[in-house]
Amino acid sequence: MPESRIRRKSAFTPPAAKSGPPKPNPAWFLPVMVGLLLLGLAWIVVYYVTQTEYPIPGIGHGNLVIGFAIGLSGFLMTTRWR
Repeated sequence: MPESRIRRKSAFTPPAAKSGPPKPNPAWFLPVMVGLLLLGLAWIVVYYVTQTEYPIPGIGHGNLVIGFAIGLSGFLMTTRWR
């Protein structure tokens, strides 16, 4: 029975060098993130407590959209926080 050829092992290639640890966020990042989360929550609470009259009278349920958009932007910032 014929024998298989012995395959040569390829030369060792070291893994690529890592770029280092990620840089920390700027000092303003955390206060802005928390501020947006709280502002969005406060916007929605004010809308319900004042029986849809404030924060912006005349746009009705658009106030909910604005409140959720502000809160969502703060939440999206949490994905980038280190």
